[in-house]
Amino acid sequence: MPMRWWPLLNEIWVLFRKDLLQELRSKAALNAIFLFALVTLTAVSYSIGSFNVAPDMLAALLWIVIVFSGLSAFAHIFLKEEEAQTADTLKLIARPTTIFLAKWAFNVLLLTLMLLFTVPLFIGAFNFTVYHPGLLILTLLLGDIGLATAGTIIAVLIARAARRGALFSVLSFPVLLPVMIIAISATKIAFRADPTDLFISEITAMLSFDIVLLTASLLLFEFIWND
Repeated sequence: MPMRWWPLLNEIWVLFRKDLLQELRSKAALNAIFLFALVTLTAVSYSIGSFNVAPDMLAALLWIVIVFSGLSAFAHIFLKEEEAQTADTLKLIARPTTIFLAKWAFNVLLLTLMLLFTVPLFIGAFNFTVYHPGLLILTLLLGDIGLATAGTIIAVLIARAARRGALFSVLSFPVLLPVMIIAISATKIAFRADPTDLFISEITAMLSFDIVLLTASLLLFEFIWND
């Protein structure tokens, strides 16, 4: 790796570590995301009861739990900088690209931890077989990246808004909808016993969307952050 990349990576690591240490002390986002996931999963499981649920419905329910749980934590990533009045300091000491990537990496970590907690509980609660676990893991990974990217860029948009909660949900929905639709489609295949030769288009679409969304977010972030 060229030496010119090391300062950038080091700056990202320093900012990421700052957020991680703050979270380990306060546990605000972790508590929010895990509690919301547990409550949502319990409500869904109780509503379904003993009914046999088709794989297509299970895939949709899983991503509803994932998306709404993730949204409960994403909005705070820049809000805490505004509340602590450290946003202006960040602008002085770090480049916009490194700030975004550090916040994005932190959101990816949060969502990954939530997935490790939620998905096994979901499978156990509904007692079904995942016929293609490799496809499910790949779908969750790409969905994780897409959700974290959307959550990060929208969080900076609403950080200074008066009604942040409602605005975050309204702005998130149209951005997250394509990720949800493709992820649900790929997850359906993972839950079925059929051959998996049809999953390539879904995975390709998710990967393409993640790349486009991350690239666009990096380009837009500097203008939003410095406004």
